[in-house]
Amino acid sequence: MSAGFVQTYRAFAHNNAWANHRLLTACSALGKADFEAERSGFFPSLQRTLNHIYIIDLFYVDALEGGSLGPAAWKNEVPYPSLAELKPAQAAIDRRLIAVCDALTPELLNGAVRINRDSHIQIERRDRLLMHLFQHQIHHRGQAHAMLSGTSAAPPQLDEFFAEGEAPLRAAEFAELGWTEDGVWTS
Repeated sequence: MSAGFVQTYRAFAHNNAWANHRLLTACSALGKADFEAERSGFFPSLQRTLNHIYIIDLFYVDALEGGSLGPAAWKNEVPYPSLAELKPAQAAIDRRLIAVCDALTPELLNGAVRINRDSHIQIERRDRLLMHLFQHQIHHRGQAHAMLSGTSAAPPQLDEFFAEGEAPLRAAEFAELGWTEDGVWTS
């Protein structure tokens, strides 16, 4: 039986949060110097790349919630200089994105989202905006993963999408996040 589009977006939001949790947990093995060290990437450090992910999440999740934060979201390029500050902030924005997706209906997926760009209001269909946001996350997590490969910390596997037979392998992480398999897959 098909999970349906709404459930698919819910699963993407959960997978997104799980991947962020895995990546930030792996980064916890780094010292401050390694976290801040210059590396190759669009944002030349793990600190800057992971803060960029948070900032853009804040920008789009605010818009998806009906807010008008707009470019004020990136006024500070590194709002959370330490991983100890960033990890709970990212978890909080991930929970907000999950809540947005939990509230979806087929009608809402086709609905319009108003995005404050300061000079104008951009109108995007909700389903397209969500796919854009998930793709943005995947792209920059990939860069952070590559950066992490150049450190003493082992980069986590991020290329999974909740295969049913691998549920026992993620059970401890789901417990850390307060999730169950049924909670993720039941709409």
